Amino acid sequence: MASSSLALLSSFRGPELCKTKSLISHSKHPSDVSFSFQCRKSRIPPILCSVSVSDPQVLTGRPDDLVASILSKVTETDRGVLLTKEQEEEVTRVAQELQKYCVAEPVRCPLIFGEWDVVYCSNPTSPGGGYRSAFGRLVFRTKEMIQAVEAPDTVKNKVSFSALGFLDGEVSLKGRLKALDDSWIQVIFEAPQLKVGSLEFQYGGESEVKLKITYIDEKIRLGKGSRGSLFVFQRRK
Repeated sequence: MASSSLALLSSFRGPELCKTKSLISHSKHPSDVSFSFQCRKSRIPPILCSVSVSDPQVLTGRPDDLVASILSKVTETDRGVLLTKEQEEEVTRVAQELQKYCVAEPVRCPLIFGEWDVVYCSNPTSPGGGYRSAFGRLVFRTKEMIQAVEAPDTVKNKVSFSALGFLDGEVSLKGRLKALDDSWIQVIFEAPQLKVGSLEFQYGGESEVKLKITYIDEKIRLGKGSRGSLFVFQRRK
């Protein structure tokens, strides 16, 4: 669960930094509109000229289309566990396209604050550890996997589960975050807290993760772990 965390600087410049990038399309881009015309001058043979410009109306909403696409691919897949290798590759492809629209300094973007559902991870055991391993999923059925990012520098992760189908429990983590640069963050987590029925105790020790924020908007966040795992978070309503 610790490696699913995202973070941000406690200081940021304001909402204007969260505007989506405008991409300049090349001539092969389907949204390009090409115009051809002939330039004539006395005693000079006709010259065929061509220019290509991006159609802003076509580009408008493209990030939204990609967001809708990636969410449709990971919904009801047990956070990616049920996907085939080919389907995982398609999720990765869409995520790579979305990266092109990421804000310049995602760790400073205030949109990161709030509660998020972990809806996908390319490595099932990254969010939840042993509880999400092949054996762990047989014993612990995951009900919710939530991350809360609170100002100025707090991350809270929680995995709620049903053990053996009848005993409810949850594992929670609280961490302090630090920005390493404009995209990468580090989170130091305290020892996990386990609650099963009326029993509650702390176990293990501190843990540390590093993540790169690759996309953020009002609906989703994308992150890449230090070992290459892809995470998709959806904002809770």
